[in-house]
Amino acid sequence: MNKAKIAEVFDSVQGEGIYLGEKQIFVRFFGCNLNCVYCDTKLDRFMEYEPHELVEEIGLYRDKYHSISFTGGEPLLFKDFLKEVLQLTSKGGHRHYLETNGTLVGELEELIEHIDFVAMDLKFPTSSGMGDLWETHKKFLKVAARKEVFLKAIICEGTKEEDLKDAIKLIKEVSPSSILVLQPNSHEDPVFLQKKLAKYKEICKQHKVIACVIPQIHKLTGIK
Repeated sequence: MNKAKIAEVFDSVQGEGIYLGEKQIFVRFFGCNLNCVYCDTKLDRFMEYEPHELVEEIGLYRDKYHSISFTGGEPLLFKDFLKEVLQLTSKGGHRHYLETNGTLVGELEELIEHIDFVAMDLKFPTSSGMGDLWETHKKFLKVAARKEVFLKAIICEGTKEEDLKDAIKLIKEVSPSSILVLQPNSHEDPVFLQKKLAKYKEICKQHKVIACVIPQIHKLTGIK
């Protein structure tokens, strides 16, 4: 049976990235293939859904929404389930917004035709503690760039400038029009990070990569 572990389904406004403030239906999947040191999505419960059950629940939301945000965890871990859901919700006129860690290339390849927006993480080695993922990110971005994609990178006190330069190189090579969102780690010194982020944004400007600094507003405002 094609099932997925889902932690919650709710509607709210997008709290980060370039679609900040847009009203969405959120489907939060349970489980991730990475274990980033700054991760603050600590999920401890889930329900198992079949595709038609999730689509029925999504159908209960009757307001006007920008899109359905599939987030996590990592939604692409449930590729077959998600593919069936996307096919069904497309028929209902929904647009699809994928929040992803940018590592499951084959899974994205199978789903990309059904995705409208990709919010792709760049896991900087000195931020995430996950090691060098640049080649995987490169392959992933090549697929994601078939649709509208922007990139997000968490910037920590310990983030090194060479990681930013690797990100710039990747963007310029694969998807030069994509926006890079620099996100301060919400658990660290905001004054220190403000200075670092200003410097990083200027470096991006010098290399002709579009970058903006956008904190995770939902955490600052208490919005779910």
